Amino acid sequence: MRVVIAEDHALLRDGLTRLLQAFDFEVVAAVDNGPALLPALAEHRPDVAVIDVRLPPTFTDEGLQAAIAARAARPGLPVLVLSQHVEPLYARELLSTPDGGVGYLLKDRVSNVDEFVGAVRRVAGGGTAMDHEVITQMLARREPLAVLTAREREVLGEMAEGRSNAAIAAKLRITEKAVSKHINNILTKLDLPPSDDDNRRVLAVLAYLNA
Repeated sequence: MRVVIAEDHALLRDGLTRLLQAFDFEVVAAVDNGPALLPALAEHRPDVAVIDVRLPPTFTDEGLQAAIAARAARPGLPVLVLSQHVEPLYARELLSTPDGGVGYLLKDRVSNVDEFVGAVRRVAGGGTAMDHEVITQMLARREPLAVLTAREREVLGEMAEGRSNAAIAAKLRITEKAVSKHINNILTKLDLPPSDDDNRRVLAVLAYLNA
């Protein structure tokens, strides 16, 4: 699986490269600034890009804007964005780009190797990997969620993190049938059409929560 990395901190960039290579990813490019990212993505056409939100020269949102531009030029390009802090606005901007896997993780998650590598694989496969802290802030800011039960809120949070029905069932210790029922109730209560596409389902929920 081919990966392009964009990270300005040399130690973290090298660490990400070595970590992914240890799990049989091929890091085809590792850049340290925004202007270099788009050419690298165009040249190497990776299976997934791992991108820091804030890159030189201004350290604002160069990484995010490059990711959005890359997805516009190549629809469906899987992108996993890394951020130092919870920034729901950036998550919303990334999620507004159509199709393909997307992820938004805090950099702290990189230290959990299994969680990070799993997120990269999930995004590369067209799924969604959203940081729990980002989801928590999104959920807390929406009054319409008052219509959901406590269990439905739990299921919604797990959905938003990109987990499958089976994974949700295992974590919450309920049956997959119960998970499906909760999801149908959530979509109905939030006036969202049911879908068999996990990625579209999560994106629809997150788009609603950020409307």
